Amino acid sequence: MLRILHTADWHLGQTFHGFDRDYEHGLFLDWLLRTLEERRIVTLLIAGDIFDSVNPSAAAQQRFFDFLKRAHMALPGLQIVLTAGNHDAGARLEAPAGLLEILNITVVGTVPRDGAGMLDYRRFIVPLRDGEGKVAALALAVPFLRPADVPEVPEARDTYLDGIRELYRRTVDAALVMREQQYPQAALVAIGHCHVQGGEESRDSERRIVIGGAEMLQTDTFPTELAYVALGHLHRPQQFEGGRLQYCGSPIPLSFSEKDYIHRVVEIVVDDAGGATFSHVPIPKTAMLQRVPPAKAAPIAEVLSLLTALTFDDTLPPGAHPFLEVRVLDDAPDPNRRKRIEEALNGKAVRFASLRLEALPRVADGSTPVDASMPSLADLSALDPEEILLAAHRERHGTEPEAAVLAAFREILAAEAHAPAIVAP
Repeated sequence: MLRILHTADWHLGQTFHGFDRDYEHGLFLDWLLRTLEERRIVTLLIAGDIFDSVNPSAAAQQRFFDFLKRAHMALPGLQIVLTAGNHDAGARLEAPAGLLEILNITVVGTVPRDGAGMLDYRRFIVPLRDGEGKVAALALAVPFLRPADVPEVPEARDTYLDGIRELYRRTVDAALVMREQQYPQAALVAIGHCHVQGGEESRDSERRIVIGGAEMLQTDTFPTELAYVALGHLHRPQQFEGGRLQYCGSPIPLSFSEKDYIHRVVEIVVDDAGGATFSHVPIPKTAMLQRVPPAKAAPIAEVLSLLTALTFDDTLPPGAHPFLEVRVLDDAPDPNRRKRIEEALNGKAVRFASLRLEALPRVADGSTPVDASMPSLADLSALDPEEILLAAHRERHGTEPEAAVLAAFREILAAEAHAPAIVAP
């Protein structure tokens, strides 16, 4: 029997609205190491986006390599297979591969090719051994694929998507041959960092793979011979085909849109007959994400009242202080808005991460509730600058600008009108 743990999308080194996440990542990796020990995991799969950037900080890299060292020292028999995601620099991830092999760690960051430049599908395949040393599964460790990585498919409707499908098909075929020749009854599992059609995404934190959404794969991209497909890229935990394909999701929330996710890893158990079952292991929450107001934006006076009344646990270490998004109704210009919010939060054990301004509600026809006589913005050349300001202010806020704002604007226009002309050389 082989026990596998599937995780992905660590995004080590992420800066969240200017705040470092290293404390939270440290807590997650401590928990992950304890989970590996307690559940007697033999193989750890990491399905891409280990780092948040192709140029991760020294601290993020240190956090990563420190975990690999601690995992090997605590569990010398643990096998780790990790692949690059679209946030990772695949070649950089592979650079220490020769050293990591000594620790029973396999890294696949780029698409392997032979001396003639042809795709070498066998090099994607990693034998996975159970606690007794028997090969119980073959992992198809496929990293994030770019259009130049995939094979050409004659008469393809979409060269990229059909190329990905063909790459997985050929890799499965190579694995089937290897299984028949060397490892009878070994299960086939795959790693993929991609966007499966129908998967729910987090637009605020997931970088689009290909412009226009053309990167979405059908579930039949992954041949039925695969007992389990460990997916990365989408941060919300979700599954397809009864759990045969799964996104474990990110271990911590990476945007405010993810604040209510139940983060988890997936445990896969491969039996002696090559069958696979799975279960979900929830990850404890660390720093919380909070919105004020929780439902929708409110006028600044109401928001300030709510913030003043808030209390937070000041016994927590700074890295565990909640992140706060403040949502304000943008009903009038207010250059002191942020300052007033910061003053209301002064001394509270919270991290003011985001100020979100939301426009006035729209009426039934989709327009903002403004005077119907507002001049059109369709032809800006027909308006003078002050008319543009007035129209934009009415459209945005539903009111006339304050006298002080209008006076300041007229002062800028006057200064511009009397400025010396710039003559091109």
